[in-house]
Amino acid sequence: MPISQDQFDRIARDLPGFGSDPASVRRRIEAMEQLLEGMFVLPGTNRRVGLDSIVGLIPVIGDIATAAMGAWIVWEARNLGMSKWQITRMAGNVGFDTLVGAIPFVGDAFDFFFKSNTKNLKIIRKHLDKHHPGTVTIDR
Repeated sequence: MPISQDQFDRIARDLPGFGSDPASVRRRIEAMEQLLEGMFVLPGTNRRVGLDSIVGLIPVIGDIATAAMGAWIVWEARNLGMSKWQITRMAGNVGFDTLVGAIPFVGDAFDFFFKSNTKNLKIIRKHLDKHHPGTVTIDR
């Protein structure tokens, strides 16, 4: 039995984290940033790495895939009503990470140190803390 678009929208709205409210958007963006930048801790160091550094080792395809995921974060930020300046800064972070990350060997080392998605999350958090104070979470 197929469901109508209204039924689907109601189900999606009621699922935690799938809404379009700022708190849900914040949780999704934080989860994506964690996936891209901080999934694992490198043994012997206290340095976190994620899919951006790992998948970026695959020439061209890896860089395109991680750029698309970074662009999704920028798209979510745009839906929050952030200013054009903030969106431009965030898109510049993703673009710079993608361009330099595409250089063999040098780009892989660069991805390890330049965390564009973490920088973008910081910009989004600052916006949300100012304009939607109910979404503030305590970092541990």
